[in-house]
Amino acid sequence: MNDVPLERVWRPGHPLDLHRTLAPLGRGPGDPACRLGGDGALWRASRTPAGPGTLRVVERYGEVRARAWGPGAVWLLERLPVLLGADDDPSGLPPLPPGPVREAQRTHPGLRLCRTGLVLESLIPAILEQKVTSDEAYRAWRLLLRDFGTPAPGAQAGGVAEGMRVAPSAREWALIPSWEWHRAGVDPKRSATIQRAVRLAPRLEQAAGLPTAEAVARLTSVPGIGEWTAAETLQRSNGDADAVSVGDFHLPNIVGWALAGRPRSDDADLLALLAPYAPHRHRVCRLIALSGLRPPRYGPRLAPNDHRRR
Repeated sequence: MNDVPLERVWRPGHPLDLHRTLAPLGRGPGDPACRLGGDGALWRASRTPAGPGTLRVVERYGEVRARAWGPGAVWLLERLPVLLGADDDPSGLPPLPPGPVREAQRTHPGLRLCRTGLVLESLIPAILEQKVTSDEAYRAWRLLLRDFGTPAPGAQAGGVAEGMRVAPSAREWALIPSWEWHRAGVDPKRSATIQRAVRLAPRLEQAAGLPTAEAVARLTSVPGIGEWTAAETLQRSNGDADAVSVGDFHLPNIVGWALAGRPRSDDADLLALLAPYAPHRHRVCRLIALSGLRPPRYGPRLAPNDHRRR
């Protein structure tokens, strides 16, 4: 029964910062698929190959305790170590220059790169985030899961899981009518990209087991999915430590400021500055984010673009 959880205890054998490791999986405040409990436990609702499942994980004194509900419970618990970065090896990262980024590396030894093994789960929100503000994308994700997702297993018991939603299946995404995308603030270009992607869902899900170059080629073969979207997806689904979000609005300036003191940089500068750290370029970006370094701001912030008013 969905309201009877399965349990697992895992001892990583290395420092683990549970919250920062899983942080990239959350899609803003109010994400119906991710929640933080008052006891510090993290909750996730996922659509696994075995069906919907809800996972609760908490770390205490070097021990991870997990509970899972639903048809996907066994799948989620079996992959728990991989989700929490058991296969991620940060030891090969070349030395960082002295300063805040190296200090972030020293003070966050428990940072690992998560690996969900679920491509569509990260691909669709990445498409929603194309060329819009984070707030717009997060709102669209909330509305679409609220209206077309399914209740998370275990929600019958109440508590934190109550109201959580599992993202729609590929078929359910495909059946969302055009006016519902419009109501959620998703323009026709992004909704069409999602529709193309979900029609190829089985083939795209295979990217979770492919080497980086093949996985990128598999995803970018879909019109509307470019290098940025592929990188944002593989960082989460594959735990790819080298996937750089080329084309990001803010990342070149952030990396340029952190590594070279440049207030303005472009994608070419970004790749040149990160080149010495391959195959850990994404890991360096995560450490830069933890360092708190940000370049000076110039001009107004990007304003939301509400195409529904047109």
